[in-house]
Amino acid sequence: QVQLVESGGGLVQPGGSLRLSCASSGSILSFNTMGWYRQAPGKERELVAAITGDGNTNYADSVKGRFTISSDNAKNTLYLQMNSLKPEYTAVYYCNAHLLHRDGTLYKYWGQGTQVTVSS
Repeated sequence: QVQLVESGGGLVQPGGSLRLSCASSGSILSFNTMGWYRQAPGKERELVAAITGDGNTNYADSVKGRFTISSDNAKNTLYLQMNSLKPEYTAVYYCNAHLLHRDGTLYKYWGQGTQVTVSS
């Protein structure tokens, strides 16, 4: 069973930066896609950024130009660099990984989440 563990959240002032990390217990090369989601109080979980196994990325419109998703295969870790943070980015951020098995089964893994609070 794959485990994903996020870290790096915290309290930051508007305009500040944070880098989130997601450490995988298994090789991230086995995943088809990895991504970051967030869920604010009273709202649905939404995709923030994703990266495919061949390095293609996509971002939510609200974070384009501010966030960068990346991965380090040697460390089996996914990152989210967040710059120019806004109060509306306050949420619990979750790491996600999809693995499409050769038998057609899609496995989805989630981390426990890390709180990001943007406030002065």
